[in-house]
Amino acid sequence: MFKHWGGILAAAVFLSMLTSCSQGAPAPEQGSTAREAPESAASSSTAPTPGPAPSSADDQARAQLPATQREQVASLMVVGVADFDQALDALKQGVGGIFIGSWTDESLLSDQGRNIAALREIVGRDFSVSIDFEGGRVQRATDLFGDFPAPRVMAQTMTPEQVEELAETLGTALAARGVTVDFAPVLDVDAWGLPVVGDRSFSDDPGVVATYATAFARGLEAAGVHAVFKHFPGHGRASGDSHTQGVVTPPLGELREYDLIPYGPALSGTRGAVMMGHMIVPGLGDPDLPASINPAAYELLRSGDYPGGAAYEGIIYTDDLSGMSAISSTMGAPDAVLGALRAGADQALWIDHTALTSTIDRVDSAVSSGDYPRQQMLDSALRVQRQHVTGPAAQ
Repeated sequence: MFKHWGGILAAAVFLSMLTSCSQGAPAPEQGSTAREAPESAASSSTAPTPGPAPSSADDQARAQLPATQREQVASLMVVGVADFDQALDALKQGVGGIFIGSWTDESLLSDQGRNIAALREIVGRDFSVSIDFEGGRVQRATDLFGDFPAPRVMAQTMTPEQVEELAETLGTALAARGVTVDFAPVLDVDAWGLPVVGDRSFSDDPGVVATYATAFARGLEAAGVHAVFKHFPGHGRASGDSHTQGVVTPPLGELREYDLIPYGPALSGTRGAVMMGHMIVPGLGDPDLPASINPAAYELLRSGDYPGGAAYEGIIYTDDLSGMSAISSTMGAPDAVLGALRAGADQALWIDHTALTSTIDRVDSAVSSGDYPRQQMLDSALRVQRQHVTGPAAQ
């Protein structure tokens, strides 16, 4: 399915079929309205005093903040799960989202009574369901979602309008199974032919990358799925693969002239979120810290201090903090998650479910001690809740 892309009519028919068998509209996940602290912080053990009926997205987000500090902390975490039972355990511990990986039992997406819809009914609250689905080498459960071409092939054989339509078809398939966040598209510019990037990148031309990635994100948004641009501030010219080793990019000044160029048009033209990568960037804050735990990298994104950039107030995810050697070779999940959140991440992503309880404990203790400022934690918790009350195309 979807191996031949000339047939737009076939895609439209498939889209219609998916819509008719959808299990229900997906829960919206991504928010990008102004960063605004909650008017009153919930204590670590009591619920906020009920107020008047919410009248805006921010009011609704505040009303939905978890009641306790530990729950607020857990809401900032997205953890990979292997199956329904792991997902239920993670959600009962309060995580803000679950991640569907290549190792995840696909029955979590298909078996009635033990699928995402069942989890939502049991848990009784909003949470995100994320996946890596770029097309080509990086796509999951193709028997359920379809087989899509690599981004490079899209850019070489399709118009931006066709890519947008294609991504909407993908988004509709994802949403029908309960997926709300796609960690795609890639904004890395493939200048050096780095194997980990390669055809996952739309092009070696920053302008082409921006055009096609924006089209892909708009298609996902039209289907109610949140797009996440990656890997800020750019992996295309890194010294290697951050899955297997620590990597270094060219200096920040050079990234501004090339790798960062797609972020301006992509973020101004969509409601997409951003994933922070694990690259060390010379000239960007502490020279020993990968971007994902480097406060200067988050400030660069928030400030928009790069060509075409603007202040960014949306969700910032991390890349995987437990399964990639650029991070895991030097620290365990609890310290990595705390380091990323303290640096400026809103949602820390990692795949080691066994470390979940100890990680929540670690971050909760850091908030209580002041090592991770409570107001910063609440700012991120509010963003997470805001994404549940505003859809990707209406934030």
